[in-house]
Amino acid sequence: MVAADGAQKLVVDCSAVPDGRPLERYAALLKAGAITADPDQEEAARRLDALAEAVTGWRAKSPKGGGLVRRFLGGWDSGKAEVPRGVYLYGPVGRGKSMLMDLFFDAAEVAHKRRVHFHEFMQEAHSLIHHIRQRGIGGEMPFARAAQEIARDAHLLCFDEMEVRDIADAMILSRLFTALFERGVIVVATSNRHPDELYKNGLQRERFLPFIELVKARLDIVDLGEGTDYRLDRLVGEKVYVTPADAAAERTLDHLFAEMTGGAVPEPDVVIVHGREMPVERAAKGVARFQFEDLCAKPLGPADFLALAKKYRAIVIDGIPTMSDAIRDQARRFMMLIDALYERHTTLVCSAADEPEALYAGSDWGFEFDRTISRLMEMRSEDYVSKPHRP
Repeated sequence: MVAADGAQKLVVDCSAVPDGRPLERYAALLKAGAITADPDQEEAARRLDALAEAVTGWRAKSPKGGGLVRRFLGGWDSGKAEVPRGVYLYGPVGRGKSMLMDLFFDAAEVAHKRRVHFHEFMQEAHSLIHHIRQRGIGGEMPFARAAQEIARDAHLLCFDEMEVRDIADAMILSRLFTALFERGVIVVATSNRHPDELYKNGLQRERFLPFIELVKARLDIVDLGEGTDYRLDRLVGEKVYVTPADAAAERTLDHLFAEMTGGAVPEPDVVIVHGREMPVERAAKGVARFQFEDLCAKPLGPADFLALAKKYRAIVIDGIPTMSDAIRDQARRFMMLIDALYERHTTLVCSAADEPEALYAGSDWGFEFDRTISRLMEMRSEDYVSKPHRP
């Protein structure tokens, strides 16, 4: 869910709507025309609205050992309040998870609350645990001591983009979050994956499974569904196949990448293909960007391209050249790449030296390249761009 002129505008709109509970603020955005009606998002807003009411005045357990306390109309009632269940909000990129988190976080009346990217939080947690162990101040319970320190500053923790890829993270999550929940810390998280899909195929995953069960026991799992990808929806009407592949085309692709990712800064990523790592130099919010040579001048095959098509909802390619028999292998890889993207309804945004029908001037793949031409023509149509990704 996005504002009419982009994700950055949506952030401004969320903060600008009248104060109130999440559902009221959601309704205000609808009324203002900043967003469009979406049943799954409205249901998620309703659940977050209930949580915002439940956490009013919430405080985690005192670091000195005091009981859980919560403010009621008559003041503070210690020791007996049941910890409200948190929320785990998941769905594909572009479904409005961050927007919904904005509505909840701004409305939550908790004195000590924090919203943080999950990876940033885990880096801090590792440093804190290392410090505790190095100083010997946690005894045999460094995770309990770390949770105590975290709970002192954040009675409500809101995580953006919960994703577990690092074995070091996987090995500590269950113990750390068990200790946080024991102290009454309430957690709200967004993720692209259902909890059962976290750290899938990771090393020693059996040691990570208790964390998955902990999440499902302490948080309500809310599915935003496939629905409309509101970021990619902005590409409808845009020219996604740009010629020629010059400096102006590069600027256009810069703009479209920013549109699809809400202005996120691209970072290195990794795609796992049959147990090996395939590096991706630039990716953000489910969109990856490549030079043509990164994909077609390297020894990659169908499995690599299919893995890319499954993981990323959009692929941006700079500088597709006209191809001849002199680079027949690159032409063959390009055909395989387009087949993989097409089968998964992955959006293609690219700059090319010429129109699709003029991209191949050789004879070796003339017949086979006809299908690639047909698919490239379809993939730049509004109908194709509006189709949901099939991960």
